[in-house]
Amino acid sequence: MNSKKTQTSAETDILEAAKRIFQLKGMEGARMQEIADEAGINKALLHYYYRSKQLLFEAVFKNAFMLLAPQLNKVLNDDSSLFDKITNFSHNYISFVVKHPYLPNFIIQELNRNPEFILKLTSDKHFPSIGKFKKQVEENVVAKIIRPIKPEQLFINLFALNIFPFIASPLLKGFLGINNCDFNDLIEERKTEVASFIINAIKV
Repeated sequence: MNSKKTQTSAETDILEAAKRIFQLKGMEGARMQEIADEAGINKALLHYYYRSKQLLFEAVFKNAFMLLAPQLNKVLNDDSSLFDKITNFSHNYISFVVKHPYLPNFIIQELNRNPEFILKLTSDKHFPSIGKFKKQVEENVVAKIIRPIKPEQLFINLFALNIFPFIASPLLKGFLGINNCDFNDLIEERKTEVASFIINAIKV
């Protein structure tokens, strides 16, 4: 029992240390020795749990994403109205990324560097489905609640408007001439701003 508990604790420490190093230096810049030092273990023990930096990176990525996936899946497939769904998606996504700011850049890194891993991730049974969301959009168009729009385009708009500020944060701070504190305030406002913008754009 104690051995199993220690093993779980060690693995958690490794993942947390790796998350901090990857966030700071990215996949290419991170070193296994740095991660071992950050976790307070030797490099041999790190390699016992994760044979390569790639496997460790994938574990950190999947661990974080699988915290978000159930939330998004629930929002996209519950029985709320389309407008509530758009509002809840923005609020949940932004709240999550504020707590895990490295995740959007992880996704971009992996899309460019290792598309096979992304394919593996999307084939996971827990990966969010937008089937119900698409059906709701189509029904709302027919009922003339919203203007004609393809569900896929609406989802891309929703996703892009929520994710872009996190990916481009240094550039946006420069354009807007604001500091981290001001930027965080803007991000907090976007929990409702994005949804309001989209809903006002599509409603009849």
